[in-house]
Amino acid sequence: MQRYEQEYWDKNLSIIGLDEVGRGCVAGPMVVAGVIFPINYENNKIKDSKKLTAKQREELFEIIKKDALEVVYVFMSEEEIFNLNPKKASKTGMERCLDLIKSDVDLVMTDFEKIDTEKEQINLVKGDQKSISIAASSIIAKVVRDQYMDNLSSKHPEFGWDRNKGYLTKEHLNAIFAYGITDFHRKNFEPIKSILTTKNNSIN
Repeated sequence: MQRYEQEYWDKNLSIIGLDEVGRGCVAGPMVVAGVIFPINYENNKIKDSKKLTAKQREELFEIIKKDALEVVYVFMSEEEIFNLNPKKASKTGMERCLDLIKSDVDLVMTDFEKIDTEKEQINLVKGDQKSISIAASSIIAKVVRDQYMDNLSSKHPEFGWDRNKGYLTKEHLNAIFAYGITDFHRKNFEPIKSILTTKNNSIN
């Protein structure tokens, strides 16, 4: 899993991996995370967060926080996603993570996105399946966001956010029609956008 890092670790270069979670949700924020591991770090259990169970992610979350030189994450709000669009919000979140780190890194590895930085960067397609640093970032972002949505669900249990995490499941869609749209829903995402347009047209 660290084969992309190893070439640079062999040159004694430090690396930060960056990834986001929640880009395709219709409710809740996007979370972007960054992880810096010690040079030559190994852990065969770390992989793309989507290929892990919730329990495995939570266990690795604690291991990554303990083993990493630095872990950072940021929330990109529903409003920011609306104003920037999901792709730009992802890039902005990655750039904010770089601003937060205290360590001096030589190389930035991202999951696909090219970001605004003077540092050398590698943008890997499906990077969370190829780089241990990016995979670890995806785990951090996923666990942080899931915890946030679980907490949000306690305030709005009707939407089942503890189960769907803000993705558009049948349960979530039915709840939107039954209970309406909250401030936590992304107003420019379908079907939210169409529902609001229809509602506004009927009012007018």
